[in-house]
Amino acid sequence: MSSAASPTSAVDTTPATSVSPGSANSKPVPVKLVLLGESAVGKSSLVIRFVNHDYIENREPTIGAAFLTQKTTVEDRTIKFEIWDTAGQERFHSLAPMYYRNAQAAVVVYDVTKAATLDKAKSWVKELQRQANPHIVIALVGNKLDLVDEQPASEEEQNDDDDAESVNRQVSTEDAAAYAQEAGLLFYETSAKTGANVEQVFVEIAKNVPLEYIMYSRPGARTGAGPGGGNPRIDLLREGGNANGSSSSGCAC
Repeated sequence: MSSAASPTSAVDTTPATSVSPGSANSKPVPVKLVLLGESAVGKSSLVIRFVNHDYIENREPTIGAAFLTQKTTVEDRTIKFEIWDTAGQERFHSLAPMYYRNAQAAVVVYDVTKAATLDKAKSWVKELQRQANPHIVIALVGNKLDLVDEQPASEEEQNDDDDAESVNRQVSTEDAAAYAQEAGLLFYETSAKTGANVEQVFVEIAKNVPLEYIMYSRPGARTGAGPGGGNPRIDLLREGGNANGSSSSGCAC
């Protein structure tokens, strides 16, 4: 699939998270991960929180596909996540397969304050389960937990929308968790703003990446940093990116 060229941002970090003793010097295993979800659910904010430990209020949508990397060490393995942050706008939906093709993991994000975004997330899950790698690890993530008022609002508070600092939850934890269990997904609720549970999502994915991605390695193979690249350890590479982990696409994230 071809697309018009546009700038792509690339961020690489060296510190590992969740380091376990004796494993910090192990060779990192590249794992391609794609973020999917409706526009404005906070996909970019989640990955920036994970990679840079930062949050940008009122962040402008990214023009071009954002590619970032981060290392996470769990148990006896060090995972180098190669993260593609995709566009949420419907007009860019047709480009998504270019990014989730050969991905070993996916984070499908919805907004806990907007029920319609969970419906969209479910459609992404169905598409991944139908078209992506059959062994892909999928995490369903309900974001914007910081906006939720868990306490029942009084009548006065309900009538004071202009001054409200929080909004009512539209997607219950129980309903989303039940769906995730039925669909065989990992499940977390997060806040990119406060950082709540963000790192845990990626650590849990790292723990659940199938062992064959690590066992059947091919030393010297390219990491597949391009949008369509896969993990060379299971010989899924079809086309790779350049050594700097950057590429061009017509995606707006």
